[in-house]
Amino acid sequence: MVLTKNTIIDTDIEEIISEKLDWNYFAGKCILVTGANGMIPSYIVYTLLGLNEIILKNNPLKVFGLVRNREKAESKFQKLLDRKDFCLIVEDISNFKEFNERFDIIIHAASQASPKYYGIDPVGTLKANTIGTMNLLELARKNNTERFLFVSSGEVYGVLDGLVTNINENYTGNVDCTNVRSCYAESKRMGETMCVSYAHQYGIHTNMIRLAHTYGPGCALDDGRVFADFTKNILNNENIKINSDGSALRCFMYVTDMIKGLFYVLLKGEKCNAYNVSSMKETSIRDLANMLCSLYPEKGLHAEFLKTKDDNSYIRSKSQRILFDNSKLTALGWKESIPVEVGFKRMIDSYLK
Repeated sequence: MVLTKNTIIDTDIEEIISEKLDWNYFAGKCILVTGANGMIPSYIVYTLLGLNEIILKNNPLKVFGLVRNREKAESKFQKLLDRKDFCLIVEDISNFKEFNERFDIIIHAASQASPKYYGIDPVGTLKANTIGTMNLLELARKNNTERFLFVSSGEVYGVLDGLVTNINENYTGNVDCTNVRSCYAESKRMGETMCVSYAHQYGIHTNMIRLAHTYGPGCALDDGRVFADFTKNILNNENIKINSDGSALRCFMYVTDMIKGLFYVLLKGEKCNAYNVSSMKETSIRDLANMLCSLYPEKGLHAEFLKTKDDNSYIRSKSQRILFDNSKLTALGWKESIPVEVGFKRMIDSYLK
């Protein structure tokens, strides 16, 4: 199966599809995936089209990938543009017109998730999660859409102090709505409330997934998050630069495990429920840096600790430890399978190839 220009991504997609799920549910369905240029939604697109090649040959689904940048999309999806089961839609989800197609399933993953946007474009950050979500829910209501999945974030829990760990979906969070960094978290919270409201009033089957730190091939190297910065250092044969003491703990999840979690929720999740999709295996920033250097000993790299100040274009999280309880997801049958050293090796190798 060849869906992309990258053999590691193609192998990832085959691994996702090997999961024992009711993939036949998607047979003949028309599916909209927003934000398709992003790493996570592009993996969703590839997985759905891979189903047509492996499982749904006799009754294929059709994917519509909604993007804002046509040139980027045509480069990313170069091998898919001539397929009858794939169509690009170039549109701003916050200001779109009516579509001619009726979508059986809508997966809303369009969002400016990178912290680099929180300071330079907070309005643009919140619009996709609020106005865009409202537009799509209205579309779902008019079309009697079967499933609506909102890709949310663990940021909805807000600033987490050292006393809060193993956060489950019932934790109400601590978000300061007067802090500009909350443009992302607060708009994701509002997006979730919209999903709940449409489910309550109009009966739409909505679900929300709250993602933690997800990495993998296709992640923008100027993303601004620590794993993207470290990956860029490795690729550029530079020592890894840490702008802290490196003691902060994070749970990093490889994209294949995350995508599997998404489909578990889409196919098996209880209506109008949110699910944490996160690893529970903690890694310190210092240990991550040292591990990445050890994966490529021939480069002779090491971690450097710097003292720099934040600027307005990147507003860092104040949370020292972030650990989300994923037991609600595992109760659906999902299991994490990719160790952090394996996942990051795949990610970095995908750029080297």
